[in-house]
Amino acid sequence: MQVAVLTFDGFNELDSFIAAALINRCRADGLEAFITTPTPVVTSMNGVEVTGQRPMEFVTEADVVLVGSGVRAREVAADDRLVSRLRLDPSRQLVGAQCSGALVLARLGLLGSMPVCTDRRTRPFVEAAGFTVLDTPFHAEGNIATAGGCLASQYLAAWVMTRTLGEDAARGVLDYVAPVGENEETVDRALRAVRTAAAAR
Repeated sequence: MQVAVLTFDGFNELDSFIAAALINRCRADGLEAFITTPTPVVTSMNGVEVTGQRPMEFVTEADVVLVGSGVRAREVAADDRLVSRLRLDPSRQLVGAQCSGALVLARLGLLGSMPVCTDRRTRPFVEAAGFTVLDTPFHAEGNIATAGGCLASQYLAAWVMTRTLGEDAARGVLDYVAPVGENEETVDRALRAVRTAAAAR
């Protein structure tokens, strides 16, 4: 199973790298994430240059697509040529967005009437597009999920691992990366967010 972590110029390192790094701890179980970019090299909001592992067209074959956020997300969502390259199909793919990545899902018409999680700076723009923004870090309906706040990327990754490999896989990864002495509460918090979303489906 392959995961495309969509990463654009101006990207937030926490959003793309945390999700990809957590998911890639499941490589032995057949789940692998790739930084997926519209150009060979993209530059983060803090000037970090990253070479994409897959071109953006990879989204059509990926089993999971996670749309990262960044300081240029509004420009990305408004770019007709860029958006036309994003052919996503939630009937066969899990599709998630981190923070301002929700603007891209909105532009693609994938959010329907579902409420959205996003960061504080993006919230006014998501609301202006007609969506209700939740004061929670994670929400999912069916095969679509959104997460709000940089460190909520762990919830997005936990959702992917749970939906593809099961809760035990997610638990194992989260327990390993949790701050020492905070393992149980870290794991429980993340899985509680995912379970709450699953119960609402």
